[in-house]
Amino acid sequence: MELNEYQKKAIETAVYDQKYKVIYPALGLGDEAGEVLGKVKKWLRGDDGEGVMSDERRDAIKLEIGDVLWYLAVLARDLDLSFDDIAKANIEKLHSRKERGAIKGNGDYR
Repeated sequence: MELNEYQKKAIETAVYDQKYKVIYPALGLGDEAGEVLGKVKKWLRGDDGEGVMSDERRDAIKLEIGDVLWYLAVLARDLDLSFDDIAKANIEKLHSRKERGAIKGNGDYR
């Protein structure tokens, strides 16, 4: 599936009061990203007794990553951004950093 196609399909399911435009998806993004981290933490901690990345655990994380993707799609729409434009800008930024030897380090504009 193409990025913009996913974004369009995700937006079809976005039902929330537009007075919370940007705020609602941004908060949801943080919440869902935390759920991904929680599942990874429990894997690391070995809650299953073995610390194994089972198919079940991987599938649960996949679902949470999907929720992160949904919130990103809606947040981007609320900001009048397309996934394709975001992805293109990100790749250009990363390639520029690599060419300049600035992949490692701190700061958004290095």
